[in-house]
Amino acid sequence: MDNNQSSHPAPKIAMAFVKAKRQFGPALKEKNNPAFRSKYADLGACIDAVEDALLANGIAFIQETFEDASGVTVETVFLHESGETIRCGKLHVPASKQDPQGYGSALTYARRYSLTTACGIAPEDDDGNAASNKPAAAKTPVKKAAEPEMDMSPKARANRITIGVAAGDAAGAAIAMAGWDKPLLDSVWTLLDAKTQTKLTAEWPKETA
Repeated sequence: MDNNQSSHPAPKIAMAFVKAKRQFGPALKEKNNPAFRSKYADLGACIDAVEDALLANGIAFIQETFEDASGVTVETVFLHESGETIRCGKLHVPASKQDPQGYGSALTYARRYSLTTACGIAPEDDDGNAASNKPAAAKTPVKKAAEPEMDMSPKARANRITIGVAAGDAAGAAIAMAGWDKPLLDSVWTLLDAKTQTKLTAEWPKETA
C-alpha cells in the first residue's frame, strides 16, 4: 500500500473533507418504526445528509465488505479526485440469524453506522434492533412498551404487529407482546398469519419463552 492510501489523511483530501463537513446536513428522521411509534433516519437519509457535500468537494465514498462467517464487516473509504484516500476502519456487526434477512439487516446497520461514524453525524437507532441478538428496545421496560396500546382492540394490535414484523422489526414486536397478559396475547396471536407467528417465535425473548 502506498503512502496516499494509508490511514493518515494526505493534505488535499484532508482539506477537502473539512470543507465538506461544514456543508453536511442533518440525517432527517423520516422513517416510521411501527413497533415503537418512533421516527428514525435510514441509510438513504444518512447518505443524503453527506453525499452532495462530499462530491462538491471532490470526494466520493465507497463501502467495502469483507468475508465474515458470523455477520458482516464493512469499511467506509473516502476517495479524493487527487487519488488520495482515507480509510475509516472496519466495523463488524453480527447477524441475528444466519439467513438473508438476518444478513441484510446487519449489512444495512453496518453501512449506516460506518458512514455516520466516519462523517461525524449521529442519527437515531432503528434497524439495530433487528441486527442485534440483544435488541436495544430490551433496555426499555416491557410494561412501558405495552402501555400506549391499552385502548387498542386485539384486531388493531394484530394489524400493528403484522406491519412491524413485515418492516423487519420482529424482535421489537416480540418484546412488546411479551409484556401483555396471557388472555390478550392469546387473542392477538390467533389473528396473526402463520408467517408472522413464525418470525415472532424466532425472536421471542428467552426470559419469557
